[in-house]
Amino acid sequence: MQNHEHESAIPDVHDATLTPTAVLHALRKNRALAATVALAVLLAAVFFTLGQKKIYRAESLLQIDPKPPSPLGNDVQGVVDIGTGNFWNNKEYYATQFAIITSKRVAIGVVQELGLDHNAAFLAEASPGATPPPQQVSVDEAAETLQDRIIATPVKDSRLVTVAYDDADPDRAQKILSTLVDTYVEQNLDYATNSTSSAVNWLRGQLKTLKTELENSEMSLHQYKQSHNILSVSIDDQTNILRTEIQKLDDMLTSVKAQKQEVAARKAELATISSTDPSNLPEQELLSSALLQQLRMTYLEAVRDRDALVSQGKGSQHPEVLAANARVKIAKDGLLQEVKNIKGAADNELRALGSQEAGLTKLLQASQKRALDVNLLEIQYDRLARTKDNNEKLYSMLLERTKESELTQMMRVNNIRVIDRPLPPRDPVKPRVPLNLVLGLVGGLALGVGASLGKEFLDRSVKSPDDVESRLGLAFLGMVPQIGSVAPSGKASGSRRGRRKRQRGHEPENLRDLELVVHRFPKSTVAEAARALRTNLLFMSPDNPYKTLAVTSAGPAEGKTTVASCIAIAMAQSGARVLLLDCDLRRPRLHRVFERDNDVGLTSALLDASALPRAINETEVPNLMVMTSGPLPPNPAELIHSDAFTRTLDSLRSQFDKIVIDTPPVMPVTDAVVLSTQVDATVLVVRTFKTSKDVVRRAARAMADVGGHLVGVVLNAIDVSRNHYGYADYYYYRRDGYYDQESASPSTTN
Repeated sequence: MQNHEHESAIPDVHDATLTPTAVLHALRKNRALAATVALAVLLAAVFFTLGQKKIYRAESLLQIDPKPPSPLGNDVQGVVDIGTGNFWNNKEYYATQFAIITSKRVAIGVVQELGLDHNAAFLAEASPGATPPPQQVSVDEAAETLQDRIIATPVKDSRLVTVAYDDADPDRAQKILSTLVDTYVEQNLDYATNSTSSAVNWLRGQLKTLKTELENSEMSLHQYKQSHNILSVSIDDQTNILRTEIQKLDDMLTSVKAQKQEVAARKAELATISSTDPSNLPEQELLSSALLQQLRMTYLEAVRDRDALVSQGKGSQHPEVLAANARVKIAKDGLLQEVKNIKGAADNELRALGSQEAGLTKLLQASQKRALDVNLLEIQYDRLARTKDNNEKLYSMLLERTKESELTQMMRVNNIRVIDRPLPPRDPVKPRVPLNLVLGLVGGLALGVGASLGKEFLDRSVKSPDDVESRLGLAFLGMVPQIGSVAPSGKASGSRRGRRKRQRGHEPENLRDLELVVHRFPKSTVAEAARALRTNLLFMSPDNPYKTLAVTSAGPAEGKTTVASCIAIAMAQSGARVLLLDCDLRRPRLHRVFERDNDVGLTSALLDASALPRAINETEVPNLMVMTSGPLPPNPAELIHSDAFTRTLDSLRSQFDKIVIDTPPVMPVTDAVVLSTQVDATVLVVRTFKTSKDVVRRAARAMADVGGHLVGVVLNAIDVSRNHYGYADYYYYRRDGYYDQESASPSTTN
């Protein structure tokens, strides 16, 4: 959990985004690079254009009609469709013709016509007047070379196509294109003519075969009619007669069956008449028989007379009653006899209808059998007739087509017409000088801009205070200019021309001891930067000023020793008693800077506390003492982390107002990380345009992980002559405004 808290103290801010402001800044900063790249690309385009061979283009205009002329009318069609004549297929047809124009077949015809396979000038695309060495290639290779130089371009919204040919010789271009156009037109016509001739010959052969087949089919049909006694068109008549006969027999049979059913129903009703009371007769029978009606009425009257006598009280033996019964019996017997006669007639009728039904059924079956026989004859007849009709149709169609093809063969109709013959071109089409120069300029500007942006945004080194604060999330303490970045005349690497010459001598171009420039040249920009850094450190903690200050860097050769010396000298110049302590127990430098022996130093005091006074040496800088590293130990990290080092540092705190400690880099070793936990503040030195943001981020995180107190970053080796971020303006303002005095000697103090 502690590690996470320390990591959160070092924000991982992303690098600059590609905003318009950032782009303009990058272009302004790297304008020299952009101009150089653009000029180089433009010059390359110029030399490339001037070095190209001049190419001339001959052009010819052709008209391609998808629907060719029809002298014989639209009803007479050729064997081969030269064009499509279909609007929706025109696009495909034109594309096919464009491909044919540039095809190898046409190219081979041109090569053979002009002998281009052994034409050295054509093969080498030689300019007029040039005499290339003789050479010869195969016809296919020469055709492929020719194909590469042919261009077919359709004219928009028309049936025209522009055929062009490129060559270094304008006369040769015109000659080759003329031959190409003629070859294409002739091959198109030859294709149609040859195809028509082949088709006519084939049609004639097929016509002879079909004629024989037609004659055979006609004879077969005639023999079949003759063998089956079939007259012309009698099959249909017989079929119609049989169909009518079958229909009539079927109707008659149906009618007999209906009558039979009706008689059977009548017989069933008659069977229901009771012999005891025959008066209850079917109504249909009564209506159809007057005799039956009369007998029934006689029977009913006899019954009423008898019933009347009985109702008068006369007995059954009464003579009148007996006479009445005799009349009833006679009437009843007569009625029953008539019913019996009717039943007998119904039986006879039913038997007659049955016989009639059987006869009709036999007739119908016979008719159906004859119809089936006729159907069989008709099937074979139709098969023979169909074969004959088909052969007749094919023969007629083929005969007509043969005649039309023979007429078409006699005509040479072409759907391709040359509108404009090619002429010798006057001006070259390549190289296109204005276009190439414009493209070179545009490409150069684009590459220049890309190079500027790439250099700016792909460079992950720390370059400005904004990188420290915005990108890394660390405090910016100050900057130390690069020694010699401001020329003695006051000119910042070619800028700020016209600076006053009295500034000459403020800062020499080369110093042997860079770490002492603040003391020896107190009016230099480096001294001003050191004093500004001292002020910033003071205001970082005004209530509890830092007494022990460790100066380190992320990696080696970033100027931490120089920055530590400058800070220590600037603090000593303010009147504080300062000790510059060399804790770089691996590659110490302070003993060489101040020209002291390194026999007795920090390691000596750690091993023997009594050696501490002898390890402290005075310097040429007032109020500044220096303690060298002493003999190098085998275990520097353990020694710095020891109790002896803590006691020694506490003892030094009591003797000095400020202690500035020079430490090893953070990333290679852990000495500075360990030491950052024992001092009041740690300053991280970053060399501009060298140290990457990722390395600084890891160094800061390493100290944060162990609880070290990193107060900020110092940018070292700032080249104020670049004027990328206003450095030169800042320092010249300070020099011109406050230190426009005679140069001071190296021993001059503030």
